[in-house]
Amino acid sequence: MSDYSSTQHYTALQNMYLAAPINQFYPPKVKITEGACEISIETGEQHQHSAGGVHGSVYFKLLDDAAFFAANSFEQEVFVLTTSFTTYLTRPIAQGRMCAAGKVVNKNRSQFIAESIVYDEQNREIGRGNGIFVRGKFLLKDAKGYGI
Repeated sequence: MSDYSSTQHYTALQNMYLAAPINQFYPPKVKITEGACEISIETGEQHQHSAGGVHGSVYFKLLDDAAFFAANSFEQEVFVLTTSFTTYLTRPIAQGRMCAAGKVVNKNRSQFIAESIVYDEQNREIGRGNGIFVRGKFLLKDAKGYGI
């Protein structure tokens, strides 16, 4: 078990998320608490497919990331891994703020089950997902940005 408090762990996870090179493309905002995570980004033309809508990969990223970090909030030693994730795109958007909220709905010794919903800037549901996450072997202390 880590010597970090839960609050320090959540802050370290937030820093780790923001330090991920992929997030230079998205500039997200993130907040992690026990069993929950909220992530938001501003979308624009760079996130669109050829028909002018936000690409499904952006929905997936927000949904998976919010569920993933909700799960990792319970694990202070290792990086958790997504083993499966189901995504439902329920409403298209062309641009604007997307905000995903993830929460752990079940956990045991071997896995976490988490759900997430992504909303547009009018607070309408535009997608949802659920996934299974397991503890990996990569130590959080070795992850970019995790250090406290």
